[in-house]
Amino acid sequence: MSVFWVRFCIFCGLWTLLIFWHSEHQSVSLLFAAFSLGLFFFVSIRKELLFLFISLSVIIFIHGVMLTGEGTFSILLLFYLAIIAVYRHQEMHLKIYLIFNLVLSMMVVVYFNNNVVEMIVLSSFFYFMVIALNQLNLEKNEQRKMYEQMSGEYRKLKRMNLAAERDARLEERTKIARDIHDSVGHRLTALIMKLEMLSIQNNSAEYSELKVMAQGSLDQTRHAVKALQREEHEGLATVVHLIRKLEAESHIQVQFTIKQGVLSVPLSNEKSVVLYRVIQEALTNAMRHAQSKEVHINLGRSATGAISFEVLNRIYDATPFEFGFGLSNMKDRVEEVNGTLYVYQTEGKFVVLGTIPVNEEEA
Repeated sequence: MSVFWVRFCIFCGLWTLLIFWHSEHQSVSLLFAAFSLGLFFFVSIRKELLFLFISLSVIIFIHGVMLTGEGTFSILLLFYLAIIAVYRHQEMHLKIYLIFNLVLSMMVVVYFNNNVVEMIVLSSFFYFMVIALNQLNLEKNEQRKMYEQMSGEYRKLKRMNLAAERDARLEERTKIARDIHDSVGHRLTALIMKLEMLSIQNNSAEYSELKVMAQGSLDQTRHAVKALQREEHEGLATVVHLIRKLEAESHIQVQFTIKQGVLSVPLSNEKSVVLYRVIQEALTNAMRHAQSKEVHINLGRSATGAISFEVLNRIYDATPFEFGFGLSNMKDRVEEVNGTLYVYQTEGKFVVLGTIPVNEEEA
């Protein structure tokens, strides 16, 4: 049950006790109660709150003075509205309302002339507690805002730190690749040229064989250099980063829902590429055929531990679709890594979902 309904039930309970215990005209009191309950519903809408709360207090005050012979429950209702106002008003509006409510409470006490001094002291103490509660609430909201800001800064710094580490790692790999290329690569190239000259001069097959071996070593060195210069693209975090870049380039809005712990799952380079290409094709399909500017992507883990993905977008003209080259290529890519892919559409949505298994070595 939501907080609003709890408050509403308490409000109804106080009105019920007031009507059945102290009302002198229950039918008229029921009309007052119905009107105040209707206003209480509008309290959930954050517009003209001060006016609504003042109106509620006036209704309770008029009802208490005109239709009851005892003011206890009327004062309790006014107290209850004061407590709710703490969580619904800004500081200035709250002060205005509390002063107004306190005046009405004092008028009820004086009108019924029942334990006036005690009720005035009790009311004053109560509103003092309400003001203290409001201060605690303001401090709590301020702390929450500070926590959210600090949390955002922490995430930003963490991303910057990861990016710096990645750049440093890539720079180091590039430096190593350059050293290998400049030293080993050049020496192997010079060796091949020497062997070529000796092979021509001596017309010996042994030099040709040595040249082939040296050429193979040079090719492997070049392959290693390219691998070192190429940035690693493994893991879902990299996939998300690539999709964010695609989002910016394509001028579409991607809403991500990523379940906890999914980004830390290690995924091989091959499967990362497959996942990225599938999502890329789904986004392209959404822009091309659905004229959609907003796409929802959900990433999680299935019951078997596989990476699950879902890409859905709104469609405005639900026409039958066929597996064209893009969708067929998408399905083939996923099946190559032993994954599953399903594509379907409803009246208002086009959905692409599937799974990509995670091997024990990767997990």
